[in-house]
Amino acid sequence: MEKRGGMMRTILIIEDDKILNRGVTFALRKEGYNILSAYTKEEGKNLILNKDIDFLLLDINLSDGSGLKLCDDIRGSVNFPIVFLTANDTEEDMVKGFESGCDDYLTKPFSLEILKHKINAILRRQSAETKDTFQYEDLKVDFNRKSVFERKNEINLTSTEYKLLELLVRNKGKVMTKEMLLEKLWDVNGNFVDENTLSVNVRRIRKKIEKDSKNPRYIITVFGIGYMFGE
Repeated sequence: MEKRGGMMRTILIIEDDKILNRGVTFALRKEGYNILSAYTKEEGKNLILNKDIDFLLLDINLSDGSGLKLCDDIRGSVNFPIVFLTANDTEEDMVKGFESGCDDYLTKPFSLEILKHKINAILRRQSAETKDTFQYEDLKVDFNRKSVFERKNEINLTSTEYKLLELLVRNKGKVMTKEMLLEKLWDVNGNFVDENTLSVNVRRIRKKIEKDSKNPRYIITVFGIGYMFGE
C-alpha cells in the first residue's frame, strides 16, 4: 500500500448503494487504507472540502445528483485521483467520464481484487509523478511551484522564508547549524543574511505554519546549535 509522507492514505467512497459502499469499505480497510464513506453528492462534497483526501471512488448516478457534475465542480481545485463506479459502460458514457476529469472507471459489478490493484497502481503512478513534493502531517511543500500549504490553505512566504523552510524540510530529522543555514541563505535577495535575520525569519515562518508558534511541531530549535525540521 502506498503511503503519503508516512501516513495512511485516505480514500473517500461516494456511493449510494449502502451494501456496495460497506463492502468496498471493508475490503479497502483490510488493505490498510483509511476510509471515509458518503451516500449522497452533498455528503461527499462536504467531506472533500473539510478532509484531506488522497483518492476518490465516485458513483456516477447518485440519489441527489450526478457524479459527473461533482467531478466537474471539484476537479479544478483538487489533485487526487478519481475513479468512477458506474453501471454505464457505453463509449459515450466513458468519454463523458474522462472529459469530466476522472482517472479511470469500473463498471458494476466489479471484482474487489481488480479495484484494489487499480487503486494501488494509480497511487504508485501518482507518487512517481509528484515525487518533488514533501508532506509532513498537515504541511505540504511543492518544490516545483515553490508553494507551501497547511492542509488546503496556501501559505504566503517571502523568498527568504521559503528558501529557509525548503532547506530544513529537505534535511528533515537532521540538525542544521546556524552557520550551515547562513551559508545557504547568503544573497537570496542580494542582501547579507546574519544570525539575527535568521532568527527573525524562523519566527515569521512559525507564525505562518505553526498552530502554536511558541510550541512548534515543525521547526524545532536545537539550543546553542541551530534548527531541525520534524522529530
